[in-house]
Amino acid sequence: MAAVALPVTTWEGFYVHQADAAVEVTPNAQDTNSFANLQLLYTLKGHNGTVKSLVFTPDNKILVSGGAENEGVIRLWNPANGKKLGNTTKAHKTAIESLVISPDGQTLVSCSNDNTINLWNLKNFKFSRSFVGHTSNVLSLAVSPDSKVLISGALDGIRLWDLLQQRPLGTLVRFDNLIYTLAISPDGQTLASGDNKGVIKLWNLSTGQLRSEFVAHSNSVSAVTFTPDGETLVSASRDRTIKLWNINTGELVRTLTGHNNWVNAIAINPDGQTLASAGRDGIKLWNLPTGELIGILSGHTDWVSAIAFSPNGKILASGGFDQKIKIWGIPVKRN
Repeated sequence: MAAVALPVTTWEGFYVHQADAAVEVTPNAQDTNSFANLQLLYTLKGHNGTVKSLVFTPDNKILVSGGAENEGVIRLWNPANGKKLGNTTKAHKTAIESLVISPDGQTLVSCSNDNTINLWNLKNFKFSRSFVGHTSNVLSLAVSPDSKVLISGALDGIRLWDLLQQRPLGTLVRFDNLIYTLAISPDGQTLASGDNKGVIKLWNLSTGQLRSEFVAHSNSVSAVTFTPDGETLVSASRDRTIKLWNINTGELVRTLTGHNNWVNAIAINPDGQTLASAGRDGIKLWNLPTGELIGILSGHTDWVSAIAFSPNGKILASGGFDQKIKIWGIPVKRN
């Protein structure tokens, strides 16, 4: 019999509750110490649409997920045990395209194809405010390492926002770019953007000037992310490839092939050694220094659309078109 969700308290914007029926535990006593042997630990159920975005809080204690289609709901989970912690009633009018948490752990930011950006206080789970400035779908978010600047990418360009004062800062570029994805370098100096034409642009965040641009892929750039050392930019595309770029020289370092369709999302383990990529054919794990394919995770019954490593590097979360979230990790062997 399914357990009934019991409301504990209601905060403005979020309903916090306990529900045991939202999780399926996958028992596995195998003891491994390699990400090539990640095991499925939990399956989380609750979304009524595609899980489009996933992000962990800096302390690893909360996994935040965003629902697509017309669900527009943000859900909170405990990744350590798979329990549902809470959810918004309606975070956006339509799909949540991206979620980001400021490095200081203070603010959760969500964006949507309803053209808005919403800010949530993670300390009390209250809605803070909306940023309204884009005139089209907002598809990507990034926050500077010092947690002061929020950058949003949309079909009408890139905008900058003061996260502390919660006000607009300016527009980096307007309608010549249909921006699908953004990433900020670890030193906070460079912004990478990927668009619908396969072009990646690198921006100097101090001056707002375009540093360089190049045609990286033959189809839309679906995701970009920097390696922890800031030396390499990794890009994924609907052209089925993943590419590694030397940030200093702009040269292509390596191309990873193996997906049989669009690569929807990528994530790098904080140790800089393992890359996870998600697509129609599941999740692939790569040795980032060598480019070797080291593992395949097959748990979703449909396209995998979101993926994220926990900040401590011990857990991988994935979300799919099957409306489920999978928690992968290295099980602890129990006697």
